[in-house]
Amino acid sequence: MIHKTKAFRISILALFIAFIIIQNFVPLLGYIPVGPLSLTTIQITVIIAAVVFGPVDGGIVGAVWGILSCIKAFTAPSSPVEPLIFANPLIAIIPRIIVGIIAGYLFIVLNKLKLKKTIAMFLSGLIGALTNTILVLGLIYIFYRTPAVAHAYGVSDPKYLGGLLLLAITTNGIPEAILSSIITPIISLPLERYLNKDE
Repeated sequence: MIHKTKAFRISILALFIAFIIIQNFVPLLGYIPVGPLSLTTIQITVIIAAVVFGPVDGGIVGAVWGILSCIKAFTAPSSPVEPLIFANPLIAIIPRIIVGIIAGYLFIVLNKLKLKKTIAMFLSGLIGALTNTILVLGLIYIFYRTPAVAHAYGVSDPKYLGGLLLLAITTNGIPEAILSSIITPIISLPLERYLNKDE
């Protein structure tokens, strides 16, 4: 975790937030449409912020992602279900904040356990991405077992929605988690070394 001046921290946070904005609104950069769902890559940016700068900054970057998800649901949805679901802040914002917090604290704990830093970053990326998937899909199942949402997902009856969401964990959540676990140490390790080199 990096400890530098407040101005430095704000500057880096601004860069992460700018990248989150680009990922949200540039086609195929943050969300890759896969049928009625989207393969998400934005959680990687949140996890990297959490790993390198800590859970508070990870939570802030996650909050920005969540707020932008709400906006995007109205302005530029990448899948049919976005306007139905991600207009709800409970689904769009809360899980994304928790991703940053969990990834950041997990990395701290794994460091205290003297785990190799690359492995700690790998596991933080994996668990952080799975946290996003499980929370978002779990909240969809709790709050949106409705005919409209079931139809948007391509199923005829809301009672089948749970099975489809479980399938989504396999088809979307696991690839997202694998991608996050690989990319997190690839970017975080050299970034952390670079930011620490003058300390």
